[in-house]
Amino acid sequence: MQKKLSIKLLPLEAEDPVKLKGILAQACAVKPSQVTGYTLLKKSIDARSRKQVWAQLTINVFIDEPFQQEEPARLQLKDVHNANRRVIVVGAGPAGLFAALRLIELGIKPILLERGKDVRARRRDLAAINKEGIVNPESNYCFGEGGAGTYSDGKLYTRSTKRGDVMKVLNTLVQFGAEEKILYEAHPHIGTNKLPHIITAVREKIVECGGEVLFQNKVTDFILKDAEAKGVVVNKSDKIFGEAIILATGHSARDIFHLLHQKKIEIHFKPFALGVRVEHPQALIDAAQYHCPVRDVHLPPASYSLVEQVNGKGVFSFCMCPGGIIAPAATAEGEIVVNGWSPSKRNNPYANSGIVVSVDEKNIQAFQKQGPLAGLYFQQVVEQKAFEAGGGKLVAPAQRMVDFVNNKASSSLPDCSYLPGIHSAPLKEVLPPFVHQALQIAFKEWGKRMRGYFTNDAVVVATESRTSSPVRIPRDESLQHPQIKNLYPCAEGAGYAGGIVSAAMDGERVADAVAVTVGR
Repeated sequence: MQKKLSIKLLPLEAEDPVKLKGILAQACAVKPSQVTGYTLLKKSIDARSRKQVWAQLTINVFIDEPFQQEEPARLQLKDVHNANRRVIVVGAGPAGLFAALRLIELGIKPILLERGKDVRARRRDLAAINKEGIVNPESNYCFGEGGAGTYSDGKLYTRSTKRGDVMKVLNTLVQFGAEEKILYEAHPHIGTNKLPHIITAVREKIVECGGEVLFQNKVTDFILKDAEAKGVVVNKSDKIFGEAIILATGHSARDIFHLLHQKKIEIHFKPFALGVRVEHPQALIDAAQYHCPVRDVHLPPASYSLVEQVNGKGVFSFCMCPGGIIAPAATAEGEIVVNGWSPSKRNNPYANSGIVVSVDEKNIQAFQKQGPLAGLYFQQVVEQKAFEAGGGKLVAPAQRMVDFVNNKASSSLPDCSYLPGIHSAPLKEVLPPFVHQALQIAFKEWGKRMRGYFTNDAVVVATESRTSSPVRIPRDESLQHPQIKNLYPCAEGAGYAGGIVSAAMDGERVADAVAVTVGR
């Protein structure tokens, strides 16, 4: 017999297999010896009560029958070495990788092009960013094998459940090395330390099946004939042809947006968000969220999600990283872009989060002459101001939070996880006025709502500007560009996804659409 239970337990009880088995037996009104095993279906933390934090579990219990551990579903990949159809996939981020895997499932050979380097070679360029403040524009935290996702927190939570099969994406990640707990945790994440190995395993499987993965191959032009995509030019000279092009270049491939605009291929401005990254001591966030001086060792480092409406503008936390670090995510010299990530154990002493303000067309009137690229130019100007205020070498301008709100210079700054370093500077001179003012109001309001949040022990670091693409590349019902047949805009860079899982699902969805057009 099997019985499905939803139970609320103390964190210690949820983590102790012996205690848990006894509790399950009691809930099922049987002896512990009759419980032959159990499968955890869902796990979340309920910290709403100020008196006690609970672990909420959904469990399938096996009683008086052999326990059968259900194996995660695995992809059934075909051999496409000699496939008749070839599809070019531009960008080896989550969307591009999952599009390539799906094409192989469908018997189509993917030619995966990545402007950056493989994971191993990419590490040297990341070291140069962190230690010397030197940015390789083709190999950095955004560009390279796995895209921005490789060196992110690896968050796998998405609200885009209607856009694809979330569990298929999670099962695929497990197949390539992720821990099975991502299948049942309410807010799963992989961790920056583990993602590179998973991405490498995906690429090796693509190649093993007959797909091609070509690094340091930057698309510099499209080969078009009679409004139909025939192939691409890479590195300004080499031509690669295919039956279709999946454009999965990510939200920071500004050269692709410029290329499309120069070739008069329709693109649009897309609302996005811009702001700062805020870092608190993790212990402070733990105390505020778990309502206790010291976090229970059986609880994960606490996170938060905050939203505020200020003068008609949305202000919200973005990519919150418990136990994480702030990372330099610039893709060109002379700009500061900050992001955040966490290792799998989330065991660093700081908690950081992007705190951003929505940006729409009314806010970028000064850039109207740039047409659909107005948001991109607006974004770039703020990043360049941040670089100048930091003083060079990717040192980021920063203020203590209360000082930021009170327009007061910070005479000193707290320790910060941002490796290139931070420099005290008035962020009022870096951020657009509407962003700065909205953040000031939101910080004070959140301080009323979350004890300890509004404090000078928190540091505000500029600028968090790559939350999403400032450009949308349109597509019709067949997911092709309405002007160019066989050109398939995909995922974050085209404005149709946000995060690893939603990008992966969009990659699969576009691959399915390509298969309908080019056949199998």
